[in-house]
Amino acid sequence: MTDERSPTAAPVTGLRERKKRRTRNALLRAAVVLFLSQGYERTTVDEITDAVNVSQRTFFRYFANKEEVVFALQELVESRFVAELHARPAAEGPFEALRGAALAAWDSVEVALSEVVPVDLYMRSYRLIESTPALLAVHLRRSTELEERISRLIGAREGLDVDADPRPRVAVAAFCGVMRVTGRLWGRGEDTSVESIRVLTESYLDRIGPALTSSWRGSA
Repeated sequence: MTDERSPTAAPVTGLRERKKRRTRNALLRAAVVLFLSQGYERTTVDEITDAVNVSQRTFFRYFANKEEVVFALQELVESRFVAELHARPAAEGPFEALRGAALAAWDSVEVALSEVVPVDLYMRSYRLIESTPALLAVHLRRSTELEERISRLIGAREGLDVDADPRPRVAVAAFCGVMRVTGRLWGRGEDTSVESIRVLTESYLDRIGPALTSSWRGSA
């Protein structure tokens, strides 16, 4: 019997993990294409598995249901942002850290997305979520949960109890509002590149302070 700790075991484990990742990505890619071509509600798990030539059992090994599949790309982007927020320098203020994390995430997420689907499919899946009532309800719930998670991260960075001090939640609410607006505008536009949403995000984030604290009269 081969010792799993031996050097010969490592390549086998790596190969197995790569195969699992390829299968998961293939299921995700097939599901997104089917959702976009015929609608989320009309697409069945059987159709997804048939497109990849695997069993239903294999599908449920990677995803609990169709809903989990449709939000997998959103989860990829969100997890990249949260990781970047964790990595921001402690000396940065709340908005500076949120802004830096958002822009850093968009700088790095294109490669991660392209390993699964073309970026334009991600954009179209965002439109699908917003145009499907059942998915939009889930999206709003997930957004609320993510907002709370980020608020607690910001509170921890600043040494604040978010249940006693409202500032982390207020700051994150403003930030997440900007992210929702830029996501919608990007989804409606013709330029579906990651660079375009990064530029749009940066422009809108840079206007939060003036929009909240300055008079708008006479300003462009």
